[in-house]
Amino acid sequence: MKQLRPIGIIGTGKYVPEKILTNSDLEQMVETNDEWIVSRTGIRERHIAAPHEATSDLAYEAALKALESANMKAEDLELIIVATITPDSAFPSTACILQDKLGAKGAAAFDLSAACSGFVYSLATATGFLQTGMYNNALIIGADTLSRITDYTDRNTCVLFGDGAGAVILGEVPEGRGFQSFDLGAEGSGGSLLKMEAGGSRLPASQQTIEEKKHFIYMNGREVFKFAVRVMGTATERVLAKAGLGKEDIDLFVPHQANIRIIQSAMQRLDLQENKCVINVDRYANTSAASIPLALVEAAEEGRMKEGDTVLMVGFGGGLTWGASVLVW
Repeated sequence: MKQLRPIGIIGTGKYVPEKILTNSDLEQMVETNDEWIVSRTGIRERHIAAPHEATSDLAYEAALKALESANMKAEDLELIIVATITPDSAFPSTACILQDKLGAKGAAAFDLSAACSGFVYSLATATGFLQTGMYNNALIIGADTLSRITDYTDRNTCVLFGDGAGAVILGEVPEGRGFQSFDLGAEGSGGSLLKMEAGGSRLPASQQTIEEKKHFIYMNGREVFKFAVRVMGTATERVLAKAGLGKEDIDLFVPHQANIRIIQSAMQRLDLQENKCVINVDRYANTSAASIPLALVEAAEEGRMKEGDTVLMVGFGGGLTWGASVLVW
């Protein structure tokens, strides 16, 4: 049997829009307050895309930084995957738009939709392509402009979401480094708990769907919270077991940044101190597919990972989906 190549991260980059929407700003828009938001979510502010910025624009800026980090040119890219639930349009894919903007003419390109788990799903997909030798490198981006599908009159959801993009470039790495295991899954029976109901083939846009606000995020917060707490723990345990590791082997924990209480629950289950966990939900809120890469890239920029460290990423999202990965940096 042919030996699979070790695949890891060889470049990183991120981008968030300039505009910041604080909890104080939201107090002027909807019946809420800073203390209520912080105590229940840990969120203090979020970045909001400018009117001229679409998901591909955020992805483009993050991609440029990742290419620079990897010392690569766009024309060297062989595969581009954009994880998003807020594409520029239904088609062409945001990845194809990005391919053109970058000038990555030789690259295959497609979008992947797994909501907040999308980045880990994309990592697993690209790693499979690269391990077998079908491609030699890949640009993976998690990017979302959730502000475009957020109802800012709904106090239960409008405080939760923000915009951003995080990018990594995958390539061959030394033996013993790179991705060690993945755990992906879905619980489609819970799809109705977190959704945007209209805009697809089931409920195409109409005067009625607009009036009924069916083009915005709907979330059953209580049930999604219970799912998240459960699946973050079980997925983490499974992905560690697949890698032949235990929770004591984790050097850095990079969870989906949706809610500080969910993150703290996962840390408690793993017996992790805060210095081993990346937390930036207070500054970015939930950016869906961009959440984990934003946290990962910030950790890399801050020097929180050294060569040989074991990094565990885990997320959950609409679908319902989950994804976890063990990476040796």
